[in-house]
Formats: sequence, C-alpha cells, structure tokens
Amino acid sequence: MIQALRRLATALAVGATLGLAACAADIPYATLEQRYASVDSRFMDLPGGVRAHYRDQGPRDAPVLVLVHGFSASLHAWEPWVARLSNDYRCISLDLPGHGLTRTPDGYQISPEAQIEVVDQVVSRLGAERFVIGGNSMGGGVAWRYTLAHPDKVRGLVLVDAAGWPEAGKGDKPPLAFVLLANPVGRMVMRNIDPTPLAKGGLKSAYGDERLVTPQLVARYAELARAPGRRELITSGRRPSGATNAAVFKAITAPTLVMHGEADGVIPVAASRGFAGAIPGAKLITYPGVAHVPMEQIPDRTAADLRAFLAGLPG
Repeated sequence: MIQALRRLATALAVGATLGLAACAADIPYATLEQRYASVDSRFMDLPGGVRAHYRDQGPRDAPVLVLVHGFSASLHAWEPWVARLSNDYRCISLDLPGHGLTRTPDGYQISPEAQIEVVDQVVSRLGAERFVIGGNSMGGGVAWRYTLAHPDKVRGLVLVDAAGWPEAGKGDKPPLAFVLLANPVGRMVMRNIDPTPLAKGGLKSAYGDERLVTPQLVARYAELARAPGRRELITSGRRPSGATNAAVFKAITAPTLVMHGEADGVIPVAASRGFAGAIPGAKLITYPGVAHVPMEQIPDRTAADLRAFLAGLPG
C-alpha cells in the first residue's frame, strides 16, 4: 500500500512538473502530412480501417529491405540508411499504427500481433515475397516476431538495439515516457500534456549526443505524437501475449545480424548479446560510445556493416 502511494505521489509530481494544466490539442492529419510527408510518401488503406504511411525507395528489381521503427518514432528514423542503400536495394519503410502518419480507426488496439499483420499486409501488397527485415528498439521486437511468424518470407533478420530479450533488465537511462507508461496515473498524464518535454528528454536518452537532438527533431516527435487520438492510443497498447524465453529464438533460421550501441541506456547491450547467443549463427556487432539509435548516430559505419551482411546472404 505504501509503495503504491509512493508511485502515485511520484506520478503526480511528474505531472505537475510537465505542466498537466497546459494541455495540447491534437493536430489534424492534413497538417501533419503537409509538414512530415515527403515526395516518396505513399498511403495504403488496409482492412480494419488502418491507413498506412510508407515509402518504397530504390530499384524495384533489387533485393528488398523492410525497415521497422521504434516506439514513438517513425519511418524518418531510417532516412540515413535509405540514403546510403537505396541505389542497390529496394528499401520499404513504414509507420506502425499509433506512429508517424499512419492513421487508425476509433477503438483500434495496438498489439504485437496487429503490428505484424500491418507489416505483412503492406509488404505483400507491394509484391515483396522474400526480403530482409530490420527493426530498431520496439521495431526490432516486431522484426523478430515477424520472422518467427513468417519464416518463409524472411531471408535475413537485422536487430538494432532490439526490444524483447526476456532477460535484458532495465537500462540505466530510461526515458521519462517509459516510466510514465509503467503505471495508470502516468498514462493518464501522458494523455493530456504537451508531449514536447517528454520528447526532448527521451531523444536525449536515445541519441546520447545532445548535438543530434535538434529543435526540428524534437518538434517532429512531439507533433506526430499529437495526431488525432494518438496519445490515448499509444498509452493503451497491449503487451505481447504469452511468455517469451531464450529458447524461442532458437527457432529463427534466417541469417541474423545483431547491432547494438554499447552506450545504450534504454536497452542494455546485454540484450543483444542474448539475441546473438540464442539465434543460431547470428553475428553481433557492438559500437562503443554509441547509444540507442546507431543507424542515425553513425549511419556511415552501420550502413556499411549492413551492406556487408546483405551482400553475404545466399540467393
């Protein structure tokens, strides 16, 4: 009881700090698309009322690379890799439900199963029958779950500071948003406040280098979080069903590259060491001094490592 009261007091104090009274209104999708869609942006209407935002860049007859972003992020996170790889690879990136410019209907429930289904529907409609799938953070969890669900479609798996290792523990610098998501009062706070302070703090944790956390980057994260109904949606998502243990990953037969920033305070590097040890034949590359988003922090080096992995895949 005392512990619960302490958690409540902490959440209320955080809410006061963030300015709970200063609520921020939703931003219409038309405005967000004008600001954050690009000439390569496309939209796809899926069953159930989801309108998925995606980009399909590179030669149509080239090997396909599907990229899945992390929590509260968007397909913009993959722009550095796409810029370096799309001359030789067909790069498909998409916004998951509850993120970016992807729209969801009223009452939509985010879940790992729903995320996998959206990824599968998008890539299938684009005619991608066999591909490499990569994901960062939460998107890494989507990627390895997709690989287990559709082993016949995945010719390679790339995990970048991926979520979902069952024995990872907590990082030493979890963003405040993750702390708030862990309790009901915190989730209530997140549904009402201007997300800018949370975005700024979370990005500093994720990027490690404050010089990369520009006002434009903070604005994009904060404004996309204010899409209609977005804050309610992302604070009511469902956790993966069923227990996960290390033995699950032994069923992954696709060649796998595991990448991790050694200075990641969000997901410990031990998680990727676990993935690499459990997935048969997986290759692990770690980056000293790099935090949670290596594909954005050191794009030249990580894209080169990815290119070498892709070039070595059979077929």
